[in-house]
Amino acid sequence: MLFQWCGGLAWTRREYGLALQAAETGRIGCGFITWKLDEDASALDWLLDLAPAQRPRAVLLSFGDPGPYAARIRRSGAALICQVQRLEPLPQAVQAGAQVIVAQGAEAGGHGMNALDGRATMTLVPEFADWLAAHAPETLLLAAGGIGDGRGLAAALMLGADGALLGSRLWATAESLAAQGAKELALQTDGDGTARSPVFDILRRKDWPAPYDFRAIRNALHRHWEAQIDALRAAPDAARAVYEAGVQAGDYGAAHATVGEVVGLVHDLPGAAGLITRIDRQARALLR
Repeated sequence: MLFQWCGGLAWTRREYGLALQAAETGRIGCGFITWKLDEDASALDWLLDLAPAQRPRAVLLSFGDPGPYAARIRRSGAALICQVQRLEPLPQAVQAGAQVIVAQGAEAGGHGMNALDGRATMTLVPEFADWLAAHAPETLLLAAGGIGDGRGLAAALMLGADGALLGSRLWATAESLAAQGAKELALQTDGDGTARSPVFDILRRKDWPAPYDFRAIRNALHRHWEAQIDALRAAPDAARAVYEAGVQAGDYGAAHATVGEVVGLVHDLPGAAGLITRIDRQARALLR
């Protein structure tokens, strides 16, 4: 079980406690936005100070330098997973002691590298695989971004990955906490229907660093502002009111639905376990 931290210490205590109650095996992983840790690492400190049996088995860091946190994570006994969007920061993550690297392509939903600097999963994964084979062959590699079925998993393995990290496809499952209206919209949206920009971060008051932005379904509110980013930053109040009213009403012409380009391969909302079995079987059949 893996969840990404976007809140503070109180949020982490509550959500991690619920995860411990729900997990039959106690094998829980916890993800952190690294640049947010630079502002406040109290949630990570709390997790790593738990009794050994309650600590996360893995910690995923993404969007920033993992170095200041890596040694303590490893000393806690947790596996360190680092998500990386370009080749340049890959050596930094390996030197920090990452046991698993996630190569996140710009096709991914939610936060990722912006359109100017982002890389496609198809080229990022084999380049990472080659670098790791030459410099850190014991480090595992996962592909992320645009993988939604067994074809994508098989392709990732053929490109040199050891596995895949699925986000959007598992977002569109029965167990997902995403709003039902957002999931149903995803079923009606093809792969042309998403966009990566800072629009929804501005509307949600999320002050992300410049290299990163946010992919979601390209709705009417996004289309209105996507070519007026500077104007939106300068005077966001009216647009925020429209957005917040949309969230309140479940109106996805204004509210965001966080999903990547793989949305075009999402045609149902199955249970997560059944979906993983289906993806595994399809990939195995293709790789025979």
